[in-house]
Amino acid sequence: MAFPYEIFVGLRYLRAKRRNRTISLNTVVSIAGITLGVAALIGTVGIMTGFKEDIQAKILGTTAHIIVQDRMKESMSEYDAVTKQVATVPGVVAATPFVLKQVLLTTPTAVQGIVIRGIDPQREGMVTELAKNLSTGQLDELSRPVKVKQPPADDPTGPAVETEKPGIILGKELALRLGVFVGDTVNVVSPVGPISAIGMVPKIRTFALVALFSSGMYEYDSSLAYIDLAEAQKFFNMGQTVTGIEIKVEDVFHAAETARSVEQSLGFAYGARDWMQMNRNLFSALKLEKTMMFLLLVLITIVASFNIVSTLTMIVTEKQKEIAILKAMGATRKSIRRIFMLNGLIIGLSGTGIGIPLGYAFLWLIQTFWTFDASVYYISRIPVHVQAMDVILVAGSAIIISFAATVYPSLQAAKLEPVAALRYE
Repeated sequence: MAFPYEIFVGLRYLRAKRRNRTISLNTVVSIAGITLGVAALIGTVGIMTGFKEDIQAKILGTTAHIIVQDRMKESMSEYDAVTKQVATVPGVVAATPFVLKQVLLTTPTAVQGIVIRGIDPQREGMVTELAKNLSTGQLDELSRPVKVKQPPADDPTGPAVETEKPGIILGKELALRLGVFVGDTVNVVSPVGPISAIGMVPKIRTFALVALFSSGMYEYDSSLAYIDLAEAQKFFNMGQTVTGIEIKVEDVFHAAETARSVEQSLGFAYGARDWMQMNRNLFSALKLEKTMMFLLLVLITIVASFNIVSTLTMIVTEKQKEIAILKAMGATRKSIRRIFMLNGLIIGLSGTGIGIPLGYAFLWLIQTFWTFDASVYYISRIPVHVQAMDVILVAGSAIIISFAATVYPSLQAAKLEPVAALRYE
């Protein structure tokens, strides 16, 4: 099967004669512009996707996929029965109750306001990655009292005596701020305490630090602490109630559908929120940033397309005699347009074909040789993930822009009249 002659003519036009090397140089510059634009897009989109997925993994490692709470009250009673019912919903892997309160942590050298979570150490590991995030200590140490030596409360200068204190787990950044290490004690101050003649008195209890966790998210590591669920209920005078139930699901990207199923199973009295709802602002900002970076970098490809316009315009100017001869031999306007459109398409395909592996090579170099101090930046390497759909979108955009740049030159070539071009030959 013979190829259309337009392809051979178009390829011949992209190669300049000896007397005019400007056209071939412009062709190379046009291909280089498309190549750099595609490589920059692949690199940027891959890094943005990698950061989004890294943040997503760290969030899901610390928080549950779905949170269930009572719509009518701040606390939830009969939580054991609700937890068992939630576990029967299709798509749910595990569920556990929790208590969530705001408190102050105090030490002899620092004071810090934080969020404290009361958890069931036996079931928390099945719902979140807390057990895996512990840098020192064990999760089950929250279940048993810790023996510590400290002076009596009524005589701070007296000899130290051994007492039993409940355990607490702190984020590594929080422990650093408070200046405490595993084995030290911290005071938990609740603003809601017993009412006396002078008003409400804050409630204070001493806890022993049994473990440190590092989630990879500074916001969590600097403002979150864990204690045993029973200790939290007792300290906050909650009786047999909890703040809510946290759930782990099989597919995190279908957590919203599972949350709706949980609500249907429990009834209107209970509401379920998935992790995307709870972190909507963060992920919306990341998505907007990725979109805007894509649009800004598309400008590189658009700028490169002007080189295609100039290259094809120069070809039309130089090849007027050849175009006139082709039309005199019977070539139609459609065939002439096709010749120059194929030229632009070849430039776009060549630039895209070179730019995609160049973008992958750029990402490989960054991920392999660009390292960070994890203690400062929370990452040791830049996270990278290139999705197939992103590559298709980048390649498609580059080819479409390249093809659009051929419209004006090809129309000008098709309008050329043979008589006018050959009049003085």
